Amino acid sequence: MQHPMSNRAAIAILIYMMVQAVAFGAGVILVLATPLASIAMTLMPYVVATTLIASAPLAWWIAPLVRARHERKLNAQDPNRGHDQPPRGYHFTG
Repeated sequence: MQHPMSNRAAIAILIYMMVQAVAFGAGVILVLATPLASIAMTLMPYVVATTLIASAPLAWWIAPLVRARHERKLNAQDPNRGHDQPPRGYHFTG
């Protein structure tokens, strides 16, 4: 039975949480460690909203890189693994 979610989407969801946490931390530091601290109560909702939205495309971009690294590691451990796969990974279209 096929799962309705692609591997890239599943990986992106897991990565999204980490990316969002790091982006939020960077945003909080940017607000609190600069002269913007005087209006921090006003800016914090914007930091939260911005990191929630900006983390999704970033996680989607990182997901195939994580999968490729994992595939390279597995192929290095077992050179005969994946002999029936396309030469450039699962997403090769040429």
